[in-house]
Amino acid sequence: MKKITALEAQKKNPNRVNVHLDGEFAFGLARITAAWLKIGDVLTDERIAQLQNEDAREKAMQQALLFLSYRARSEKEIRQNLKKHEYPEDAIEYAMTRLRENRLANDNEFAQAWVENRNTFRPRSRRALTMELRQKGLDEETVKQAVAGIDEEALAYETALKRAPRLASLEWSEFRRKLSEHLARRGFPYSVVTSTVTRIWNETHTEETKYEDEDMT
Repeated sequence: MKKITALEAQKKNPNRVNVHLDGEFAFGLARITAAWLKIGDVLTDERIAQLQNEDAREKAMQQALLFLSYRARSEKEIRQNLKKHEYPEDAIEYAMTRLRENRLANDNEFAQAWVENRNTFRPRSRRALTMELRQKGLDEETVKQAVAGIDEEALAYETALKRAPRLASLEWSEFRRKLSEHLARRGFPYSVVTSTVTRIWNETHTEETKYEDEDMT
């Protein structure tokens, strides 16, 4: 057993406390973990291990919150980040449980938010979004539900309409090529691309030759 001989706030991080045992620095703890300790307490090896385990859990939780402060994350992303920082599995599971309890980790909500954000700022096809969500580690049912309501024709039209002004001076063949490539990069299927490009041309070139979908071949 060892006796606590000093408890000092860390200079660089006042939210952590340096614990000295028998006159020597032993380990650091989060202030919340060290709150019940006082100079003169005698610690067994088991108690020391318990304190360090509690500290690892708290640190993992704080790291997860920091990671989430930039944007929403899938559970897989959070786990990968904590593993990258070499937190023990027990601490990772503790952090994940607390995050779920506080609805800070919820793959269903994450998937819906991801799709809504993409549809608003950078529209993608159903296939492209499915691939993105799979890469985030989401299960097939969650992905399927998230992309179920996507209207690819509407999204492709909105995307093309925003791009069209940059291509307004081009002839039909070049206009068709560039706008088609723009939509294809976002994963929209060929049938949607051809009808959308034709529609945008005909709507934005009212005084020129009109084209039908079959002219795209």
